[in-house]
Formats: sequence, C-alpha cells, structure tokens
Amino acid sequence: QGSVDCPNLEFKYGDADGHSAELAELYSYTEEPELSTNRRCFEEDFHAQVQGRRWLELDEAQRKAYVMHLLDGLEVVNRDKRLRVARAILYLAQGIFGDCDNEGDVLHWSRHNSFLLYRLGTFTAFLELLNMEIDNSQACSSALRKPAISLADSTELRVLLSVMYLMVENIRVEQEADPPEWKTCRETFRMELSFPVHTEEPFALLLFTMVTKFCSGHAPHFPMKKVLLLLWKVLLFTLGGFEALQAMKVQKREELGLPPLPEDSIQVMRSMRAASPPTYSIELMEQQQQKRGHRSRRPLVKQDSLDIYNERDPFKNDEAGVDEEENDDVDSGIEGELDLMERDAIIPVMPAQRPPIERVSFPKGLPWAPKVRQKDIEHFLEASRNKFIGFTLGQDTETLIGLPRPIHESVKTLKQHKYVSISDVQIKNEEELEKCPMSLGEEEVQETPCEILYRAMLYNLPQYMIALLKILLAAAPTSKAKTDSINILADVLPEEMPITVLQSMKLGIDVNRHKEIIVKSISALLLLLLKHFKLNHIYQFEYVSQHLVFANCIPLILKFFNQNIMSYITAKNSISVLDYPHCTVYDLPELTAESLEAGDNNQFCWRNLFSCINLLRILNKLTKWKHSRTMMLVVFKSAPILKRALKVKQAMMQLYVLKLLKIQTKYLGRQWRKSNMKTMSAIYQKVRHRMNDDWAYGNDIDARPWDFQAEECTLRANIEAFNSRRYDKPQDSEFAPVDNCLQSVLGQRLELPEDFHYSYELWLEREVFSQPIRWEELLHCQ
Repeated sequence: QGSVDCPNLEFKYGDADGHSAELAELYSYTEEPELSTNRRCFEEDFHAQVQGRRWLELDEAQRKAYVMHLLDGLEVVNRDKRLRVARAILYLAQGIFGDCDNEGDVLHWSRHNSFLLYRLGTFTAFLELLNMEIDNSQACSSALRKPAISLADSTELRVLLSVMYLMVENIRVEQEADPPEWKTCRETFRMELSFPVHTEEPFALLLFTMVTKFCSGHAPHFPMKKVLLLLWKVLLFTLGGFEALQAMKVQKREELGLPPLPEDSIQVMRSMRAASPPTYSIELMEQQQQKRGHRSRRPLVKQDSLDIYNERDPFKNDEAGVDEEENDDVDSGIEGELDLMERDAIIPVMPAQRPPIERVSFPKGLPWAPKVRQKDIEHFLEASRNKFIGFTLGQDTETLIGLPRPIHESVKTLKQHKYVSISDVQIKNEEELEKCPMSLGEEEVQETPCEILYRAMLYNLPQYMIALLKILLAAAPTSKAKTDSINILADVLPEEMPITVLQSMKLGIDVNRHKEIIVKSISALLLLLLKHFKLNHIYQFEYVSQHLVFANCIPLILKFFNQNIMSYITAKNSISVLDYPHCTVYDLPELTAESLEAGDNNQFCWRNLFSCINLLRILNKLTKWKHSRTMMLVVFKSAPILKRALKVKQAMMQLYVLKLLKIQTKYLGRQWRKSNMKTMSAIYQKVRHRMNDDWAYGNDIDARPWDFQAEECTLRANIEAFNSRRYDKPQDSEFAPVDNCLQSVLGQRLELPEDFHYSYELWLEREVFSQPIRWEELLHCQ
C-alpha cells in the first residue's frame, strides 16, 4: 500500500475493544471443540438434577440451588469429576448458548450468570483450585518431559482461567441497564481483587508469579495468553482505565493545591485529524522523473507538497527551499532502509499518475496549550543574566534587576504558562523527607490499590518486567524462531498436527492471532502499570521504567516497529465465523482456502493498531526528559523506523511517533532536518510546544553527552533511597532510643535455640575467651 493511498483510519482508542471482541479473543480456534464438551458436561449433570426443564425456565432460587450443587462438586478428590464440574460452570459463564437463538442472548446470559456465580462464591473456589494447579508438580514434570507441548497439557488451567476471565470481564464492563445489586457486586469484587483479605497478596501478584514461573522454564504448559489477558483485565478493573486515571489526576492536583490541567488530553486527541505522511523513496523517485520533464514548473510542485499543512513552514528560511530540493537524494538514502518485502508491496499498486494530494484543513491555533517547567525559567534567566550582567543568581526567578524590558516581558509570559506537575511536588517532598527524617516524621501513605500492588511487586519487580519482555519478544512478528526462545504456543497447538492444507492455513491464522493477542495484552498492561505508578508516586514509575530500560525494552519496541507496519495494522488474522459467541449459535459454513485468505472486510485490525499505539506510548514514557534514553533512540537509528510508522493515517499514532522524533531531532543533524521539513512541520503543528525548547536547532544546554551516565546513576540512587525509606522498615532503626540501663539490658529474655546448651561451652570458648579484650582502647576512644 502506498503511503498516499492509505485512507484515514476510523479508530477509536479506549481501554479495550468491544465486549464481544474481548470475550472472543480468550479462545483460540483450536479450542472450539471444547465448547460442545462444556455443554455436554453441563447438560448431563443438569438433566440428572432438574428433569424436563431448561435453565432459562428456572427461577432465581432454583438457579442458586443448582450452582451451589455444582460448587459442592468442586470439593471431590477425583480429578476428572472436578474437571467435569468446572466445565459445567464454564458453560454457565459462557452464556448457556445451547438455549439461545442469537449472539445478544448469549452475551446477556453470560453476564447474568457471571454475577450469579460471583455472588455464590465461585471466584474464591476457583482461586483455590488455581493455586492447586499452579503447585501441581506432576503436571509440570510431565510437560517438561514432553518433546512438544499441546492444548491437552493445560486443560484444567485453561478451564479455571476461562471462568475467572469471563467473571472479571463481565462484571468489569458497566452497562446502563445494570440493576443496583450488580453495581454493589461490582464494587465488592473490585475491593476483593484490590485489597486481599485471606491472602497476603493481591490476585494480580499470583498471575505475575505464573508469568515468571513460565518464563523460567519450570512450567512450560501454562496457557500464557489466558494468564496475560486475565492479568491485564484484573489491573484494568482494580486500578481503573484511562478516563478513571484522568479523573484521579484532576482530583490529586486539587488535593495538592495545583492549578487545573490546561486541557483534557483524551478529548484533544480524539478531535485531532491525521496528517498526510511524508514522502518515501519510491514516491521521491517518481517526483525526480517528473522534475526532469518539467524543470520550469518545479517550484510550484514543491510548494504544493508543503501546502498539505495549510501553514507556512515555521522552520523554513529562504535558503531552505534550495537545500531541500537538492537533498531529495539524501532523503531517499535515509528511507532506503525500507524492507525489500515492503517495496514489493508498494511498487505494484503505485498508479502511473500521481493522485491529487488531499488537503488537510487544520483548526486555527495549535491543539495544545504550551507548558513551561520551573527549570526552563531558571535556564532562561541564567542565560540572560550571563549575557547582560555577567553573573547568575542560582534558582532565583524573581529578581530581574539589570535585565532589559523585553526579558521582563519574556519572564512574565513564561510564568503565565508555567506548569507544575504532580511529579515535581512528589520529588520535592521526597527531598525534604530525606533531609529531615526526624522533624518531618513518618509519611502518611494512602492505601490505594496501586500502592498495595507496588508493595507486593517490589522485591520481584525486575523479574516480572524481564518475563513480560521475553514473552513480548517471542510474540513480536519480527522475531525469528530461535531454539532458546520460550514457546508461547503451548495453548494453541492441537495434539494432532494438521494434515490438509486447509487445516494448516487455519492453524497459521490461529498462531498469528494468538501472538497478536499476547502483544496487545502485554502492551496494555505495561502502559497501565506505568501510568498508575506515575500518578501514585513518581519514583515507583521510575523504578519500573528503569528496569524496563535495563531489560532492553527500547530496542525491543524499535525492533517491533521495524516491519511493514501498514501490513501489520491491516492484517486479517481472524476467522469471524469461528469467533465466540458467533460459532455457538450459528451453523458453521464450509471453510475454504479462498474464504480464509480473504479474511474479514475490516479496514484495519483493532487490536494491532491498539498495540502499536500502546508500545509508542510506553516508548514515550521511558524516554521523556531522559537524555541518556533519547540517545539510545538515536544510536539504534530509530528515525527512519519511526518515520515509516507515520504512513498510518491515524492521528493518535502519528502524534506519539512525532513526539519521539521531536525529542531526538536536535541530535540528528542539520542535514536530516533539511531533508525532513514536512515531518518538522507536522511536529510543529501536532506536538505540544515547550517555550524556549530548542528541539529544532540543537543548541540545547541539556544536550551534554558526558552527563548521560551520571543522570541514570543519580536517578537510581533516588529510587533506592525512596524504596528503602518507605518499604524497608527495620525493627532496630538507628533513630530508635537506646536503652542505657545495665539491669534492663541484662534482664532481657533472649530466644535461644533448643540445642544451644549442648554447644554453650564451645560458644564461650570461641566468642568470649579466645577474643582478647583490649581495655586500653577505651582510653583512646574519640
């Protein structure tokens, strides 16, 4: 697909996809026969208990009685009987599709039954079974011995995780018609998952432990896709989605006495329009051929391509026009990194005649209010004082004596747009607590779900991040199959491998879809964690970020984008007739190789575009204001990779790509900036302005390469100080009062081991008699 031909994508970004799509992604197509197994297990038991009636015909009391009967069946010792009962409960959670006529009914009963199951304590019962299965060493050892792991190795785990996922997802999603008792139920469930009562740790931590156990190779049969989907939905449910996060941010700013946010970023992004992407090497070749034939009309062609933005290029001086025309070849050199595969995809569909360029009308003014940091004002005044007075006044931003009138005006404008973030306040508080631990006393920490999760994750957090990135690497479409990489296909491969071409095609689609869903869940849960930890405390966010950076997250995301991103976003790795709940109520049509190849008729794949935006947002979070990490983007040659991603005409994705290009522009050199004026224009129009930000010229005083390592080390020291101050609570603190009374010290009862009296004489000899006592040292004591 040519970059000019790519249509605007009507994509609405949110916490998750539509409800039925999210439920459908839980099952792989190879699991489809198990739906009828679940139905059979339910019907055999149900008809034995309730003669001649259907589930829909029972009243609420009878339904409750039957569910209680099923839950009793989970207590039996026989493993197969337990599995049959668990399957019957799963059939209830799936919406008793055998009694339904259409998809809407299945989804309705799935929600209704999920609330019923939760109220009767099903989730707690399944949690106990899940703990048993995780600790089942027999299943682990048999999976380790097998040369190839398949669906059959994870049957019990998949049934348990499916029931838990359906309950979490159905109860999490709010609908207007929900009765009041369901709303109460939702809040109770949220509290139960966030604030553990019986166990010491939140439910999300158990799932994180499953992820690390899988990656360490001790439990290769764990169905990772289901674990990750459930983990993401549990975090989304307990911590809150993007809109809840925005509301929490507004509330926290109010509590800290900070001015309100200049705008709602979610709304601004929704109203943005996508820009036409910059030209690429193949189009440039065409342009050059046209130019050779029409030398006299050349300036007009150039002006037309710039007019896409309906605004004079702010960085273009009189000479730039000539330079840019001469540098078309340079640009094609940079973009020459296009994969051969991508070129093949582009060349055939390029028309002989250039299509008329679409004109984009931008709203008057820029979308974002400019922001200024305290540091920016200090830098500006430092430079001004050095220039006009010859000395500086440190961090004093009030004294303007001796500075000319225009500087006074500039400082006034900067202060009008000054933005103090919650992070700034938290860092300042942390510095004060470090300085005066005695006088300020203990910090009051609010017990939020986010705080409880961080405290539980703290000591194994590096392992959790490494495990998530390992799985992301294995699921990335650019990854080559290596022998040492982890096998993430355990819960998609059937016991008997396909024989016919049709079966192979179906399995190929299933495997690709499986990988896409894993990427989607990891990208979404990492972004959620980063955003929530940043709001809760900046150093919690920095701790997670630093471990992601140490685990090579930055090159991993760039590797992910180093593919034909248009073909990834428009991939058709789904067979809609096999999706739940459609496949449960309609007869399956005859599948042919042609129908599988054609795929659905959607303009793009929602989950892949969602994943791409999430990964770009994570990359932005990791690199923002961190010069050492920005240099990593430069060193890994991210500019051509990111510039290719601008082909996708979706405003939100373009915005995050442009942000990443903006922070490294000053390091890419004058030549690159000249060759990419259209990209520079797009940055100017779409990305927030920071007054005094020298992003387009490269004269920034922060761009000192020798400070990079020191910056990371200082940050690490601050994080460690924060973690030890807040979470390491030693009993004998150095600030605890000392007992100087000989009587009370000798009178303290010490707990001695039972066998101590056997080795007492030996202990005396070693610890007392053989140690010389130098009394004279008391005299020399300082």
